[in-house]
Amino acid sequence: MAQAMGRLGGGSEYDEEEEMEMGVKDEDDDDEEEDEEDEHKRIQSSQQQQQQQQQSNAMSSSRRCRPKEEKERTKLRERHRRAITARILAGLRRHGNYNLRIRADINDVIAALAREAGWVVLPDGTTFPSRSQPQGTRPTSVSMSSTSQMIGTTPLASPRGVVSSPSGGVRTSDFRPCGLKSMFVPSSLPYDSTTSAVPSRVVIVAGDGGIGERLDNSPLISSCMDVVDDKQAIDISPKLPERDFAGTPYVPVYVMLPLGVINMKCELVDPDGFLQQLRILKSINVDGVTVDCWWGIVEAHAPQEYEWTGYKRLFQIVRGLKLKLQVVMSFHECGGNVGDDVCIPLPHWVAEIGRNNPEIFFTDREGRRNSECLTWGIDKERVLRGRTAAEVYFDYMRSFRVEFDEFFQDGIISEIEIGLGPCGELRYPSYPVKHGWRYPGIGEFQCYDQYLMKSLSKAAEARGHSFWARGPDNAGSYNCRPHDTGFFCDGGDYDGYYGRFFLDWYSQMLIDHGDRVISLAKLAFEGTSIAAKLSGVHWWYRTTSHAAELTAGFYNPCNRDGYAGIATMLKKHGCALNFICADLRTINQHEDFSEALTDPEGLMWQVLNAAWDVRMPVASENAHPCHDREGYNKILENAKPMNDPDGRHLAAFTYLRLSPALMERRSFLEFQRFVKRMHGEAVLDLQS
Repeated sequence: MAQAMGRLGGGSEYDEEEEMEMGVKDEDDDDEEEDEEDEHKRIQSSQQQQQQQQQSNAMSSSRRCRPKEEKERTKLRERHRRAITARILAGLRRHGNYNLRIRADINDVIAALAREAGWVVLPDGTTFPSRSQPQGTRPTSVSMSSTSQMIGTTPLASPRGVVSSPSGGVRTSDFRPCGLKSMFVPSSLPYDSTTSAVPSRVVIVAGDGGIGERLDNSPLISSCMDVVDDKQAIDISPKLPERDFAGTPYVPVYVMLPLGVINMKCELVDPDGFLQQLRILKSINVDGVTVDCWWGIVEAHAPQEYEWTGYKRLFQIVRGLKLKLQVVMSFHECGGNVGDDVCIPLPHWVAEIGRNNPEIFFTDREGRRNSECLTWGIDKERVLRGRTAAEVYFDYMRSFRVEFDEFFQDGIISEIEIGLGPCGELRYPSYPVKHGWRYPGIGEFQCYDQYLMKSLSKAAEARGHSFWARGPDNAGSYNCRPHDTGFFCDGGDYDGYYGRFFLDWYSQMLIDHGDRVISLAKLAFEGTSIAAKLSGVHWWYRTTSHAAELTAGFYNPCNRDGYAGIATMLKKHGCALNFICADLRTINQHEDFSEALTDPEGLMWQVLNAAWDVRMPVASENAHPCHDREGYNKILENAKPMNDPDGRHLAAFTYLRLSPALMERRSFLEFQRFVKRMHGEAVLDLQS
């Protein structure tokens, strides 16, 4: 018993000697085994080295022989990753007002989120709460479902600084030491509480610690209090202040005149009423007006026979009031599109040519013709009574420049906008209402007239794949969704070899047409500012293929910037860009058509940056009638971006359009207020 206890206690000399002897024997045995093991290991090591050398040689050989397809896929994945990262950072800067550096990385984003949640982030990355917490305690957790039950409302979306837990609750980063349990959802626009993507209500639940301050340190203004069990719920519906644009850059405001201000006989309709309306606009310091000069009115009956009488009368009235003029060279028909309340077709002699040769019009896969404008396949084809389409456009513009020389000399005409396609916009007529298109359909490619197909055949032969001289056969129809087609779905043919070839050709034809016509306009209007209009095809923007943009001619999938090439082309000619999307909100579009995965704000930001990157002036106009403060605030936000380190802003804005609804007292007062803010003037009724 004593020996056993001794062994357990490790206390006897006998035990130590015996253990030492056993240890020596064990060491001898171990030495012999180690020698054998060392020899075995050396053999294994040499074999492994040989195998590794063989594998290394094989891998280096495979790397050297890696197919070009794999390298291209790697490049596409990297471009896709960079594009997503850039859009995330741009969204945080634009909509979240995060002060992130130009080449920010994920560490900067996490640090910004932590600071907004109330934590302190040191330069070396050390992070801790702004107020130290007692040891052994953890941040209080509030379940979203239980909070919803207490206050009787639906759960709020997780705001920045509140992290959703796997169980569905929310975990706040830091709470006041008074025991306040709170959640504050900030508005995305600091001056407009009605436009946030999250509810503008602020719900505060006070526990035993009483009622404290909001997470943003602004004082609480209680509007109502309800007792719920032993806690109090405070429902606050604050009116967030509008942004003050006083002292901001001056942005000129033009008003688009009605479509029917000049009739088909080229006469000014109701000159007295028109003069009175212009006087009213002049009284609120509108800078000028914009008017369409319709090809179908001026050169209606015979080639190179122009009638400018009505437009000359209109220009004289505008000059008498000392207003500026923006003139649109409208080479398309009016009627059949959203917002068209008159019908102005293409010239009669052009329509007669089209009846004999319908190939001069854009054509879809089913062979349906679109007479809204001429296909740019005939830009260099002498099919218009011995002239090409480009020559017809140039002769028209040159006639205008000669006829109205005095208005150019006086500086009354401040800008000429060149019509480049349907609705005057640089795009294909991919979503015509007359062919049954309804929003948010993806539209169809418009390249099946013989002239564009001839160009496609040449491009396919030059590539060495003559069988690619065809349009996609799995791109669906006008009202399809991207995921319903084999061409536009995720991983679809649009990103294959043929798809990339076709889309590159299709979009390049668009850019070449713009390049060709604008170069002629530059000759006709030398010394005068010229502009081109670009449409905002924002539906399906949040998909990988951007199907609606592809059919319209904008090669802008998620891994490619489809607007940089257009901006570069316009910059080459010193041409300004007029982009149509200034008044649209992503949240409103999502509420009405959530399945369309639309993002007009993201598209607007991409196009603006593409233009600003090449230092090109950008103007804009609203896509839909606007008469309320919410819509005007959205336009102001895009016109003068907040927290832009370069201080960039729109060069001008055109309001679409002069109408009886605008002249109503309430609407007109709101418009007057908007004009003042665009001019950088102070307004007296600014919400505080």
